[in-house]
Amino acid sequence: MAIAFGRFDDSFSLGSLKAYLAEFISTLLFVFAGVGSAIAYNKLTGNAALDPAGLVAIAVCHGFALFVAVSVGANISGGHVNPAVTFGLALGGQITILTGIFYWIAQLLGSIVACFLLKFVTGGLAIPTHSLSAGVGAVEGVVMEIVITFALVYTVYATAADPKKGSLGTIAPLAIGLIVGANILAAGPFSGGSMNPARSFGPAVATGDFHDNWIYWVGPLIGGGLAGLIYGNVYMSSDHEPLASDF
Repeated sequence: MAIAFGRFDDSFSLGSLKAYLAEFISTLLFVFAGVGSAIAYNKLTGNAALDPAGLVAIAVCHGFALFVAVSVGANISGGHVNPAVTFGLALGGQITILTGIFYWIAQLLGSIVACFLLKFVTGGLAIPTHSLSAGVGAVEGVVMEIVITFALVYTVYATAADPKKGSLGTIAPLAIGLIVGANILAAGPFSGGSMNPARSFGPAVATGDFHDNWIYWVGPLIGGGLAGLIYGNVYMSSDHEPLASDF
């Protein structure tokens, strides 16, 4: 699949502007629910540390929230909700690089606004940030994020972006939400299970704590990029038209 830079006139068309707004809204909704679930659990239990019940609750909330966020944005922007997904789709030729940059801006702004809204509506309660657990090094954290983000973007391709998806396309948002929930259950106690630079960046901005934040850019972008290159070049025929917003 060919990687395309894109044209400025296409990136500023009315349809493109609507897509950026959709990505902003979808990411805001996802991050508000996901980060909010961690704040709510901490408030109800008085336990700031991640325990088994909290891990399950947060994983389920993220899975449900992403299912909805992808669904509501699918017919407008494609429902990426994640810079790593956008990056993987760009490397696989499904979206232009230029449009992808504007998607990134919309996604990051949505996450930041969501976190500041949470800070306001919760009366200034602490916004939890992603960081490595004790005993987990930076290399291990990056590799963990590579693997789980690869799984996410590979799922996006197989169920949503591939023209051969058939009836799988109808369950794409559910499959995407499920893999995120499953990956959080697996990676949460180690790397935090981000898979999404925007999901990690918003809380970092709201708290001013960027410790370990680079891990949640490097790992997801490598994982998403690998998934896009492998699925886009191995399993998708070059005679298919790009389907940037077909999910």
